[in-house]
Amino acid sequence: MVLPRSGDVIHVTRAASVQFTSPMLFRVIRVHDWPTYEGWVWLDGYELNAAGDAVERRSIFVQVNGLRSVGKAPDPRARNGRQPAGRTGAMPVRPVRANR
Repeated sequence: MVLPRSGDVIHVTRAASVQFTSPMLFRVIRVHDWPTYEGWVWLDGYELNAAGDAVERRSIFVQVNGLRSVGKAPDPRARNGRQPAGRTGAMPVRPVRANR
């Protein structure tokens, strides 16, 4: 039994819990260390749509053996080509005019 880790994307189906009659993709934020039944765990994370975008934050109670790993969450910057804004250092210097 391998616990998911923060950042993992998992496929949650009825095998994880009877409440998941419709399968979903779930990006894990945190795995709680709360005492539960053997083989069960509380997860915090985001339900993902087909494009991999977070649509709802959720806490779910699931059987670890019923989860299927899909991988890591895609980097949204890689998908849309954006890069984080960076600082270039010094501000450009503007000439100062002398009063005449």
